[in-house]
Amino acid sequence: MKSELIVDVQPTEIAIALTEDDRLQEVAREKRDQDNFAVGNIYYGRVKKVMPALNAVFVDVGHEKEAFLHYLDLGSQFRTLQTYVTKAVSDKRRIPSITKTQRQPEVGKEGQIADVLKVGDPILVQVSKEPINTKGPRLTAEISIAGRNIVLIPFADGVMVSQKIKREAERQRLRQLMLSIKPSGFGIIVRTVAEDKRAAELDNELRLLVERWQETIKSLQQKEPVSLVSEEMGRTLGIIRDVLSPDFTTIQINDKDIFEEVRHYLQLIAPESAKIVKLYKDEQPIFDHFDITRQMKTGLGRTVGFKHGGYLIIDKTEALFSIDVNSGSKKIFEDQEQNAFQFNMLAADELVHQLRLRDIGGIIIVDFIDMDSKEHQQQLYDYVRKLMERDRAKHNVLPLSKFGLMQITRQRVRPAVEVQVEEVCPTCGGKGKIQASLLFTDQIAEQIEHEYEQHGKGLQLHLHPYIYAYVTRGWWKSLANQWRRKYGVKVVENQSLGMLETRFIAEK
Repeated sequence: MKSELIVDVQPTEIAIALTEDDRLQEVAREKRDQDNFAVGNIYYGRVKKVMPALNAVFVDVGHEKEAFLHYLDLGSQFRTLQTYVTKAVSDKRRIPSITKTQRQPEVGKEGQIADVLKVGDPILVQVSKEPINTKGPRLTAEISIAGRNIVLIPFADGVMVSQKIKREAERQRLRQLMLSIKPSGFGIIVRTVAEDKRAAELDNELRLLVERWQETIKSLQQKEPVSLVSEEMGRTLGIIRDVLSPDFTTIQINDKDIFEEVRHYLQLIAPESAKIVKLYKDEQPIFDHFDITRQMKTGLGRTVGFKHGGYLIIDKTEALFSIDVNSGSKKIFEDQEQNAFQFNMLAADELVHQLRLRDIGGIIIVDFIDMDSKEHQQQLYDYVRKLMERDRAKHNVLPLSKFGLMQITRQRVRPAVEVQVEEVCPTCGGKGKIQASLLFTDQIAEQIEHEYEQHGKGLQLHLHPYIYAYVTRGWWKSLANQWRRKYGVKVVENQSLGMLETRFIAEK
């Protein structure tokens, strides 16, 4: 599988697109401002409200909405962390030693947050979920420093190895290795990508993460509540850290500064991959050049098509996402049950692709086409679970209900991707909306194929003069010439038609 990362750097934001075999798989956007409350950012905040009924506190971290911290997100070593933070801010000449910090009583899983925190308390917290809709950030007080292969957790103990590493011998090797090199007072989580990695590579990354922790404490000593202490690496580096694999062929970036930053980062974590970073210099927009814009317009609308004329309708509400599966007017099989099953299987592929592409989280309800066969229902459920195995987000898939509904829950840590795919209508002067003009020629091609299947060759396609000029430009390589060679369709200019109107006429 060929994977590429396309990075479009603009003055106000950075957009990142991940493709696999030239198909768009993920899109992320990162604002280039100081108010970017990204997952992983560490803040020195102050408790504003204690909510005993919720067993939680609201913390001021500088966001317009106060951030939410639940009792269960304090972590067992919260009191020790608070002692350490107090010592660090009271003596700014040196960084306190974690090993010499006296361990305080652990915070149990059952208790009241009012017994631990009160209004006005300064607190070191980390963003675990970005602001979504009207809600502020969600926080955790269990600080962690994430790397590509390992995660460093101050004041934790022991080493945990990812369950996705199946070989027991490799799990034991990694556990013993990390126990032998980890500094006292720190816990380690070994990520899946660490499988078969050399000791020297893991040791180098561990040193870098410890340095990042020390830099975080140095920054804390210079700050007052409420302020940003440590900013998680940008979304670009974060995606590279999480998804980089031997399958990556290129990382295309259209900004020299970000290009240098990414190349430097790869030289640290994967020197052999630094050569795949390319600086894009063409005048054509980078997303247009790599066909990202068209795929975003076709794949991020309310209606999304898939093979054989089927389509999904995706709607968002405050509580959940609803996805309706439709077969359209075409049939794959004459038998209704078999036809429904095949369309549902095709829809499952596009469904899982859409969840990842849009980064849809929370509760997702999918209304598949009704099937009577219990065997078909089980096969569809098993297939969706298999497709979801490649999803990095935590998720859970439930079997089809008696109403043909499938419920999926998927971890939501940031808002779902939304792209404006409609445009102002050029005919009615802006009173209505139309589908993206970029997709109009794709729609024409589908119409031509349908008419060809129905009537064969010998058709004229009448188009508005503006559209005619577009499809005939380039002569030999023009769209009109391609359609003529493939389907025997002759394109004709017709001034009586509307801008986006088409008309097929049989040649005499």
